[in-house]
Amino acid sequence: MSEDLPLAQRILECVESIPPGKVMSYADVAEYVGSRAARNVGRVLAADGGTVAWHRVLRSDGSCAEHLRDEQLARLRAEGVPIRGERVDLATARWDGR
Repeated sequence: MSEDLPLAQRILECVESIPPGKVMSYADVAEYVGSRAARNVGRVLAADGGTVAWHRVLRSDGSCAEHLRDEQLARLRAEGVPIRGERVDLATARWDGR
């Protein structure tokens, strides 16, 4: 990913590129775009208002943010993402960006 683009644009492009049925953690996205700030990923997605596949980004333990959990899990289930309880099986569903 080009370092010449603004960070927010790199984050949104990364999230949009996650294929259906796959997920990344906030930290994965941050690393992919050349940042160490996973919290910035959440801020950018919140400010974006849902134009990208935000539901494919979760916490490093596979859990969803509390205020988004029900909708996020429903969207992920609809895409066939493996979920155990209320956590995504990251070993199976994590996407590495390739």
